[in-house]
Amino acid sequence: MPYIELNKDLPGITGLLDYRKDTALPIRQLTQILLRGDSTLTEGERELIASVVSYGNECAFCTAAHSATADLLLGEKETTKKAKSDPIHAPVSEKMKALLDIARAVQKSGRDVTPGMIENAKREKATDLEIHDTVLIAALFSLYNRYVDGLASVTPSDPSFYERLALILKNSGYLPTPGRYDSLKK
Repeated sequence: MPYIELNKDLPGITGLLDYRKDTALPIRQLTQILLRGDSTLTEGERELIASVVSYGNECAFCTAAHSATADLLLGEKETTKKAKSDPIHAPVSEKMKALLDIARAVQKSGRDVTPGMIENAKREKATDLEIHDTVLIAALFSLYNRYVDGLASVTPSDPSFYERLALILKNSGYLPTPGRYDSLKK
């Protein structure tokens, strides 16, 4: 049960963003830039970073939402599953493994990122912008994870909820649109 009164039809961060629309807009805009804006990382790779960070923070809602979205964008489910549970053997490039290593460090503390991690990412041809955006995505999703769990927002257990949410995020991104979450409501 959420600690504050939220729209019962909008679980997780969706209800929190609906509750405080003035703070929701800059959150949505930054997320749109990072996860859907121009990048040499694919949208699936950026969602994978969000999923791995949320998994590390044990945020069930964000893990399920961004895993489903990464799966949809990647066209399969094995990559996300392995990246979360067995990152060394995940079917991603060495560059992506290095970036996920940085993201997992940021998820714990920005100070856990080491020069060696950065050198490894650069050795694998990660650009400065890719490293920057990985750190920012990881930091941002750590904030989201704490926002969702800190207010005890509702976390649906039905995987079909997250599949519907993933379709919205894939097709419409993160910016607000009228009727955006109608398909999520019970």
